[in-house]
Amino acid sequence: MENRAAGYVIAGTEIAARPLEPALYLVATPIGNLADITLRALETLAACDVLACEDTRVTRVLLDRYGIRQKPVAYHEHNAAEAGPRLIAALEEGRSVALVSDAGTPLVSDPGYRLVEAARAAGIRIVPVPGASAVLAALTASGLPSDAFLFAGFLPVKDGARRTRLEALKAVPATLVFFESPRRLADSLAAMAEVLGGRSAAVGRELTKAFEEFRTGTLPELAAHYDAAGAPKGEVVVCIGPPAAAEADAEDIDRLLLSLAAEMPASKAAGEAARMTGAKKPELYRRLLALKAARDAS
Repeated sequence: MENRAAGYVIAGTEIAARPLEPALYLVATPIGNLADITLRALETLAACDVLACEDTRVTRVLLDRYGIRQKPVAYHEHNAAEAGPRLIAALEEGRSVALVSDAGTPLVSDPGYRLVEAARAAGIRIVPVPGASAVLAALTASGLPSDAFLFAGFLPVKDGARRTRLEALKAVPATLVFFESPRRLADSLAAMAEVLGGRSAAVGRELTKAFEEFRTGTLPELAAHYDAAGAPKGEVVVCIGPPAAAEADAEDIDRLLLSLAAEMPASKAAGEAARMTGAKKPELYRRLLALKAARDAS
């Protein structure tokens, strides 16, 4: 598991990598274009004692591009329970461990947070090595407000759960960013249009790759386009503009409060709603208690 040939190659020149201090390094990798890698990331990947990744075949492509002689080990959703303790043991032995995802910044829609949680509990140092992010690439190129945004990951697969989740996000005063499967894109856009209305939106596809595409319009327009065109190829990011001030009315906030309260205690639900809407937590807490009392009495 140890790396004894620490170096990387750029434009035919081999560069020696400096030794790393023992720590868990969270290394962002390219989301498509292999040139979108930082020098610090290359040095970390080359010098770490253990390199953990989602799919060794995917990571191997990046390593070969830059002449990094590492033997990555798999750490993913299906083996985290077994692989995680082995990585923690390596860290506790004083080794350096680098964690990468197949693309982009690790822990974003992958199980890496469990490893970080365990490492923090063990008193192990965590070092982020920032870089490419599909969320930020899509947001900045979407033309939508970027002063406040909420990354909401993947929507639920089932239509009812998907619409419930969208209802909970309806009053959030920020641009919403989602990952989506190409084959579910048309259905998700249709649900977004029905729940969120005619908001401005953007669909980013194959970001940083040769066939990168941005399509903008209202949610109904985008839903109609992808319903007619069929599932696109490649990875997809959807950005949706924030609600108009009039949209975030009392009824929307009531729905948000009840949706959050179904998943967490009332005080925490009120706090989360306050963060999402800008309203005051005490007022939202009192409103939530009143809504619960009215529901229980009916």
